[in-house]
Amino acid sequence: MSDQAKETVIGIDLGTTNSLVALMDDGKAVILRENDKRIFVPSVVSFVDGRPMVGSAARLRALSHPEQTVHSVKRLMGRKIADLGEKAKLLPYKLIEQEQGDRKLLRISVEDKDYSPEEISGMILRNLKERAERALGKPVAKAVITVPAYFDDSQRQATRDAGKIAGLEVLRIVNEPTAAALAYGLGQTRKDDHTVAVYDLGGGTFDISILKISDGVFRVLSTHGDTYLGGDDFDIALIHCVADSISEQIGLDVTKDPALLTRLRDSAEATKKRLTDDDYAAFRLEDEERGKTYEFDVNKADFETIIDPLVQKTIDHCAEALKNAKLKPSDIDEVVLVGGSTRVPLVRKKLKEFFGKEPMTSLDPDEAVALGAAVQADILVSDEKNMLLLDVVPLSLGIETMNGAVSKMIMRNDPVPVFKTEKFTTFKDNQTAVNIHVLQGERELVKHCKSLAYFQLKGLPPMPAGLPKVNVTFLINADGILTVMAEEERSGVEASVEVVPVHGMTEDELDTVVEESIIHAISDIKAHRLIDLRNESHIVIRATERTIRDVKGVVSEEEMAAAINAMDHLKGLLDTDDAEAIAKALTDLNTVTEPLADIILDRITRATVQGKKLSDF
Repeated sequence: MSDQAKETVIGIDLGTTNSLVALMDDGKAVILRENDKRIFVPSVVSFVDGRPMVGSAARLRALSHPEQTVHSVKRLMGRKIADLGEKAKLLPYKLIEQEQGDRKLLRISVEDKDYSPEEISGMILRNLKERAERALGKPVAKAVITVPAYFDDSQRQATRDAGKIAGLEVLRIVNEPTAAALAYGLGQTRKDDHTVAVYDLGGGTFDISILKISDGVFRVLSTHGDTYLGGDDFDIALIHCVADSISEQIGLDVTKDPALLTRLRDSAEATKKRLTDDDYAAFRLEDEERGKTYEFDVNKADFETIIDPLVQKTIDHCAEALKNAKLKPSDIDEVVLVGGSTRVPLVRKKLKEFFGKEPMTSLDPDEAVALGAAVQADILVSDEKNMLLLDVVPLSLGIETMNGAVSKMIMRNDPVPVFKTEKFTTFKDNQTAVNIHVLQGERELVKHCKSLAYFQLKGLPPMPAGLPKVNVTFLINADGILTVMAEEERSGVEASVEVVPVHGMTEDELDTVVEESIIHAISDIKAHRLIDLRNESHIVIRATERTIRDVKGVVSEEEMAAAINAMDHLKGLLDTDDAEAIAKALTDLNTVTEPLADIILDRITRATVQGKKLSDF
């Protein structure tokens, strides 16, 4: 397909600090530039009498109208206020939380009007869309948008919703590290199998992804990171170092003054950038209201001491990602840098020490993700789909079964897209509906996992327990969006739900879930086995009671007594936690009821063949 015949699909890097838009031009990915040659759109929205202003003008207005100006909205996507912790206090604009059924929705309050993070992000995306339309001279309706690899279902869905608000059909949500690898041409320039570490340190998020690339197939072996760690935190660390001194001179807490706080953030960011190349920089803060200027000398060594714990946290995440992929630093063939914060010399120094090799720096780390998004967009509209992206599921997914157990359908680190189906049945006679409870986590019991969604399969024809055959299917598409479907085989009744979690999980919560699953693995398995034994026992007891009624007077009194005694013995054990005793009693009951079951089976067989000839079969 020629470039002229291809549909125009843009690639968007929706960043915490800045956003970019790119597309393919004559077979090459390029960043779209405005007439003034700017490539970045600051991810900032300021409201003037209810009208949104986006980009550079909005960022400038943050100095004079901080409470009306929203920045770092990416950190709010798919979150609730409790997830933000102390960092919520450093935002000059107002956050509120609304209850909507079982969900808690975070909202941003500006000029007596509330906005969702998706709406604010949608305004930024609309600006990027319009920028692309001006550059191309034609409408643009479709896009590929990138997200951090550690974004969960809620955050990915929020990003897709923001695209819809902006008037874009989002063809694919792509992980930022994978996009960066595409931008570098990895998978095209090298034909041998190779393993790549993509270190992505942006303004607000960090993630490390380990990719295996073979014959154009990008498989994510593991991913780790923190959706609350980035260059903004370097700025905040610097702010904390000077804030006490400035507060003492002014006589008030500068972190509680929105205007001063905004100026502090800008000063910290400017100082950080100067220290990338220089050994010394002046941290300068102008207090226009009081007509004063505060200035502090900061040297590179002191700055690196301040941010060293934060940089070390990223290295710790790298170690965890390698551990999950069952690799060593020496197994990595290439280290790719993404995000403007990777320009900080200490970051590059620590990465070289950890991986034992120089990172790749031929592309501008600020542009790599957007360029990769454009490459992926081209793949989607091209006839030559010679590359396949395979990401992984961050946590196991399943449904609740009888008595609070979890049946896992999709396991942690399964590659996506993924499609799994399992068969379930009812536990009560004449059930006409089945409740499906979707869960996320590594533990064996519902109470230890995170609830994602409920839905109901209604309209089942009344049948004895165990007779309905309910096929439950979990489908995770290439964007990481989960859909759960249920269908009863005999009746054809079906239902489904696209899972949008109540709120997202922080990376620390994800780590905690995995660690607890390991710590409690043995006790969880024992608890799950006990639940399964009790469930099976109830089914066998009900079947035994029905059989005893049907064969009364046909079997000997000894056989009947043996079955009743074995059944009563099993019933007496079901309130205990002795799994071994229950298992033995269940086996004994199955053994003594075999003659009864044979009689029932013989009756069914005779009724089936009576009056029929061999040819009828």
